[in-house]
Amino acid sequence: MNYLVYDSKRVSALRNFSDNNNIQILVINIDSFAKDENIINKPNDRLTGKRPVEFIQSTRPIVIVDEPQNMETDIRKNAIANLNPLCTLRYSATHTNRYNMVYSLDPVRAYDLGLVKQIEVDSIVTENDFNEAFIALEKTTATKTKTSAKIKIDVNTASGVVRKTVTAKVGDDLYELSGRRDVYKSGCIINGIDVADGFIELSNGETIFTGDARGGLTDEVMKVQIRKTVEEHFQKERKYQDKGIKVLSLFFIDRVANYRAYDASGNALKGKFALWFEEIYNELSSKSSYQGLISHAASDVHNGYFSQDKKGNWNDTRGNSQADDDTFRLIMKDKERLLDIQEPLRFIFSHSALREGWDSPNVFQICTLNETHSELKKRQEIGRGMRLAVNQEGLRIQDKNVNRLTVIANEAYEDFARKLQAEIEEDCHVSFQCRIKNKQKRETVKYRKGFELDAKFKDIWDKIKFQTTYKVDYDTPELIKAAAKAVQEMPATKKAVIKSTKTAVEFDESGIIADVRASYNISIDGKFRIPDILFYIQERTELTRSTVLEVLLQSGRCGEVLINPQLFLDNAVAAINDVLNALMIDGIKYEKIGAKEYEMRLFEDYDFHISDHTFEITRKDKTIYSHLLPLDSGVEYAFARDCEEREDIEFYFKLPNWFKIKTPIGAYNPDWALIKKNEKTVYFVAETKSAGQELRTSEKQKVKCGRAHFREFPEVSFRQATHVSDLD
Repeated sequence: MNYLVYDSKRVSALRNFSDNNNIQILVINIDSFAKDENIINKPNDRLTGKRPVEFIQSTRPIVIVDEPQNMETDIRKNAIANLNPLCTLRYSATHTNRYNMVYSLDPVRAYDLGLVKQIEVDSIVTENDFNEAFIALEKTTATKTKTSAKIKIDVNTASGVVRKTVTAKVGDDLYELSGRRDVYKSGCIINGIDVADGFIELSNGETIFTGDARGGLTDEVMKVQIRKTVEEHFQKERKYQDKGIKVLSLFFIDRVANYRAYDASGNALKGKFALWFEEIYNELSSKSSYQGLISHAASDVHNGYFSQDKKGNWNDTRGNSQADDDTFRLIMKDKERLLDIQEPLRFIFSHSALREGWDSPNVFQICTLNETHSELKKRQEIGRGMRLAVNQEGLRIQDKNVNRLTVIANEAYEDFARKLQAEIEEDCHVSFQCRIKNKQKRETVKYRKGFELDAKFKDIWDKIKFQTTYKVDYDTPELIKAAAKAVQEMPATKKAVIKSTKTAVEFDESGIIADVRASYNISIDGKFRIPDILFYIQERTELTRSTVLEVLLQSGRCGEVLINPQLFLDNAVAAINDVLNALMIDGIKYEKIGAKEYEMRLFEDYDFHISDHTFEITRKDKTIYSHLLPLDSGVEYAFARDCEEREDIEFYFKLPNWFKIKTPIGAYNPDWALIKKNEKTVYFVAETKSAGQELRTSEKQKVKCGRAHFREFPEVSFRQATHVSDLD
């Protein structure tokens, strides 16, 4: 068997390719024969006027195409067809078109067969980090009439502050879009949106580019990511030093200037990532456990290559220096030298759009250093390091304890796994069983024809159909005392932390599952601007400023606002509202709103999904339903069955979800209405719960309000019950 790499300067070698009786392998780039002006397609006097391609055509070659998704243009498809192939085989992990597939080795099967590395994710995320004006520009867009931007900010919600994406246009104020968070009060109006260059300008003069973020713990998170990557690298260097395996780490970055920039003379300058890396490397390499593992200086072990896209959208290495050329050859071409332990380079920085086709078997760490979340597909991201490692002899290592790729990500493991699983299913047509759900059978709840005229229904409905309003009464000194005690006893105000959780990514038939290996918290000390404390709490409790002030002073915990202002305020609001709700509900009084009723016309048929708790009606005369009743639990199912079977239950039905009673903490929807008859007829409204089930505080308070509401209806008894027998 012979092989050769096509060289346009040595086209005569194709004659031997054609005439030789042994198996011949020719490696050729598509660009060498795709165009008519290529040398291979032109008549050549040294070949008796033949075109070199004719020697290939005469053999009826078996054409093997690598990464065929890049060869789907008409020009390239015609060029391949022009080779006169006997057959064409296409190999790719991401086919655009699947021509007559004969074999599929999907990621899950490759993992099961031990053909790729195992994966673990070290997720680096922040907790309780809402004390600064966090702004991240995700995207800018333009239509014919307007521009807009997708911006991630911290937003006030009913359940506290959450980080979410909002859409903004020129003139919008992030203070308003954030739900009036004080940290956005000054300088956060969108003055301009530049779609061409991808940035927004704020009223304080600050410019934020796509992919950039300001505020929050953005830099701190990326520093921790670099530290975790270097630590992991040193640990694997120590473990594999006797196995002859060189360890490589790959950093993906979305802004090249963060790693390297150039002055006017073309001299390279270190960006913040390079400076942080060298600082961390020097610190860790001096530790006794890592000393001597890598004998090279920090400046020698890291480098990067950043090729420019067609539009010139990134600052990149300019390719005009010998150092640039050497780095390019080492990383992109001379892969064997890169795997030599004597070669200093171990940490590679590259743009997150590093072209497909580059990988290395000895990449053991991949760190995505994006100031926002990476747009790079997870399969592309981990694909750079999935091949099994090799030693200094070039032999592949089969040991699973060695072949483990660690991804250091700035997102929670659950998010990483969800995206990876979705991509595997979409790109590779792999279906995990947990995603293959039998389509639930849909049915319709139909009401018995003419139930509105049923005497028993009218009897109980006329007793419960009236709507009410409420008023509350509480003693302010009592509120201050109880609220101060609640604030005093609320959870400790914790510092903002960066949380690192290392989790193994395992595949099974149900999908991607987690196996937590380690977790660490890194507390962050900082000085924060303190918002208007009294206004913040007043706005969320509707108490007077003087009452709020007295509560805080009596609690003795005001000083904790300096530790983590937002967390302290949210905890204080929750504690005060718990006390306030309890006092209001203790003193709540309901009264009918004149003759205002729940409207009968709202009893309408509706669709639902059949479940194990769907109850089939057999005694239609005892209820308002014609066939099926959807229920939420086994307790409700048993309650409905008892209502059908017991002769003392004359009539029953589930109160519809629009039958809502107003309360200070939200609407309350009771469960059942029924008529029970022994010596006398009793009309019940019942709330079902499991025996021994402990209701949440809010549920208890709503039930308490329900009881107060039905006191206005003396002919109706309101009860909590597990079984119908509890009403006896």
